[in-house]
Amino acid sequence: MTRFTAIAAVVLGLVAPACKPERTATVTPTASAPASERAAAGGPLGTAEQRARLFAEIWDKTARREAFSPVKNQRLALDVRAGMEAFAPELLAAKTDVELFYALVKISNARKDRHLKVRPVDGGLVVPGWNERAEAPLRFAADYGQSEYAVFVADLDESFFAAGEYSRVPRRGDRVVGVDGRPFAEYVAAVEPYYPYSTRENFWWHLAAQLGVRSGLLPPDRFGERVTYELQADDGSTYAVTLPWLPPEQVRWAGPQRPVYPGMTLEFATETYELFRPTDGRKAVLLRWLGFRRTLVADVERLMAYAEKERLLAHALIVDATGSRGGSLGVYALQRMTGRPFKTTRGNIRLSDVVVPFVDRKRAEIVAGGPSDAGVFESDDGGARLLAWLEGSVIPALKAGRSFSEAVPFKLAHLPADSDGVVRPAPVHFSGPLVCFFGPGGGSHLDQFAATIIDNELGHTIGMPTGGFSNTWEWSEVLKMPGTERPLVEFMWSIGHTIRPNGEILEGNPAQVAERLPPTAANHSHYHALLLERAYAHLDGREERGRR
Repeated sequence: MTRFTAIAAVVLGLVAPACKPERTATVTPTASAPASERAAAGGPLGTAEQRARLFAEIWDKTARREAFSPVKNQRLALDVRAGMEAFAPELLAAKTDVELFYALVKISNARKDRHLKVRPVDGGLVVPGWNERAEAPLRFAADYGQSEYAVFVADLDESFFAAGEYSRVPRRGDRVVGVDGRPFAEYVAAVEPYYPYSTRENFWWHLAAQLGVRSGLLPPDRFGERVTYELQADDGSTYAVTLPWLPPEQVRWAGPQRPVYPGMTLEFATETYELFRPTDGRKAVLLRWLGFRRTLVADVERLMAYAEKERLLAHALIVDATGSRGGSLGVYALQRMTGRPFKTTRGNIRLSDVVVPFVDRKRAEIVAGGPSDAGVFESDDGGARLLAWLEGSVIPALKAGRSFSEAVPFKLAHLPADSDGVVRPAPVHFSGPLVCFFGPGGGSHLDQFAATIIDNELGHTIGMPTGGFSNTWEWSEVLKMPGTERPLVEFMWSIGHTIRPNGEILEGNPAQVAERLPPTAANHSHYHALLLERAYAHLDGREERGRR
């Protein structure tokens, strides 16, 4: 036993028989265990054997339920089973709730899926500070300019440093080369297992965003009362700053908190977008897109009414979605952003033991008013098409022993199951050229919005690909300690692929932009101005070609 510790060997010996990919036996976590087995439980965290059985149960369910993305696994050189097994020894060795919780986090994140989270539940593992947040008076961003990504100082609380306590004040653009006495590469390797992500670019986005934050993302013992950053200036000199963790409301960021678009003026704002118009009379409209949330339909209706009234429908439409959240009903918005028909995304369901309870959940949602995502209704018919498909096609496919359902228009939100997937523009729509900005920070429904535009060649795209973590469906349940009724955590599985209009699986495979313009330390302060400059150059070139 030279490669593994004795404890790791015990884990692998216990779980190996249950970790065969071909195993198909159904695990019922809520089934009552014999009284003698319950009595044998070694306290709240169970025995080593119980925790080994917990790992086996997680893998068994993952092998049967997960809609794996082969393209993502190939790009990230990912072996899911080996990745999960690598953290099994930590699960077995856990001596506290916190250790057990974060071992489960690492096991979950071995699948590399931004959507899939592990969360505390009532009566389960206790994680102090899970919902608390503190910030250092430095904010960071990722530099994607080279093949080896980096992190730099993006903003700071100048009033904090004005007190004169620090001999050297960080400057925007200074590169992070160490954290708490560890070289930055070593720090990144240590914290990476705690991050869920589906692309390397999305990981670095969130790594930078969280570097100045103390939260439940990392175990409490990863944070001290203060944090030390070692920074490298433009001249190559390095220096360290040791900073306190502050309540977020006490931090006063010096830089602008929203993008700056030179030569543009804000006309009005909604929860879905902010609308800007050029001050020089250029025939263009810019939407800073914020997300696909609960007011989308009403906000888009307001947009179209305004565009009609102001005679803007023939103008170029520029959509900045670099800071957009996800949501639903992007097709509704896109039907009004273009005059061309387009093929929408599709989705399927991995057929397993959770399909019947999943259909029951969806049926209950529909009876209650319609399927929703974070309070946003996902379809234009209250879910009737979806329920008919689930009951009339998915359940029979499950009974027939198939592995996946057929792929249908995404969640049947706008089209029936037997549709060709092509959506027609709304009667009132923008007819001018479309230009969109994308970046790696967001994803999910934003991934689909971007893929629909790019795969259908509806417009010109600039920036970087989106975060690449869209899937169709997820399933969550409360894991319990095997042989007991003690809840532990909420655990999730991705149970359906999102299929891009070009036929490819989307997760880990976001659509590529036409014109790559990565955010860097050098362009951070004027990045959105550069995006707008590139958009104008494209529009001007298009107009010039049209005159020839």
